[in-house]
Amino acid sequence: AVGSVPRELFLGAGLFRPNGSLWEPVRRATVGEEEWHRLAYADTTWVTQVEGVDATEAVGPLTGRPTSSSTLPSLVVRTLEVAGIHDGDKVLEIGTGTGYSTAVICHRLGDANVTSVEYDSRLAESAAASLHTAGYARTLVTGDGLHGYRDGAEYDAVVATCAVRHIPRSWLWQLRDGGTITAPLGGWMVASGLIRLTLGDDGVAEGRFSGDRVSYMLARLHERPPRPTFYPLPGEARRSRVNPGLLQDWTAHFVAQLAAPSAELVMSGEEVILVDVATGSQAWTEPAGDGWSVHQDGPLRLWDQVEDALATWQTVGSPDQTAFGMTVTDETQRV
Repeated sequence: AVGSVPRELFLGAGLFRPNGSLWEPVRRATVGEEEWHRLAYADTTWVTQVEGVDATEAVGPLTGRPTSSSTLPSLVVRTLEVAGIHDGDKVLEIGTGTGYSTAVICHRLGDANVTSVEYDSRLAESAAASLHTAGYARTLVTGDGLHGYRDGAEYDAVVATCAVRHIPRSWLWQLRDGGTITAPLGGWMVASGLIRLTLGDDGVAEGRFSGDRVSYMLARLHERPPRPTFYPLPGEARRSRVNPGLLQDWTAHFVAQLAAPSAELVMSGEEVILVDVATGSQAWTEPAGDGWSVHQDGPLRLWDQVEDALATWQTVGSPDQTAFGMTVTDETQRV
């Protein structure tokens, strides 16, 4: 499938290349066909939209958050491998994006077995044109993928190419018994894990994390809300029981996010800043002698939550993400 799908078709006429803290637009017409094909077939994620501005519309470098991209081919394939799709499977893809991953699934399963949902109407229109040019006629829906697509149910598999903070119940309802959901579970600390859940005939979906160090953009409606500029408040200070640098570990970062799911990670490294937008709570760390101190302010003690979870994780031997499972019902979700 990867060898047969022309990725350059799905990059359109431009992309963004990172340049320090900026996103620099690169246009196909400017760099020439040879360089464009080199970029297209690099195993790299190319950002195609920043803060809703397409690369072809940008008049110069931009700052801000990427809002759409063409995921690196190896990650597209790996996600589908984890999903375990087979001949004849009926798949609902959440997040069409440029349409590249949609084309790969269509090539593998046949157009009639693939439905893809895209939230952004302009992206959906562009993806539809690229898919048509590439020779794929599929069901492409413009709408909120968190609601799935009831008219096409039941599905054998739901595959999300965007991260979600929790599994939408509509995905469960639109699966056949024994069907699967494969999705990156993400959050506002920008930690993630790739989960594959199987739906039992009792309506409970269970599964384990693959352990892959994968990262996808959050679904638009699960994104972090805007927050004011951070100003450190002295709050209540004490010595930290864990090294803040521990959050640089993939699984520790994930555990911290589970412990304080409404907190945003503003800065990471040896000094950590956590901010809860809803309550204004904050926690920030700084070196203190041969250890670290933490300052906490607001109704939530964010670092207490993170610290307790990390201490528990360390007590049981700091297992990697493959040791974690997830259970999802109509009413509860638990990692």
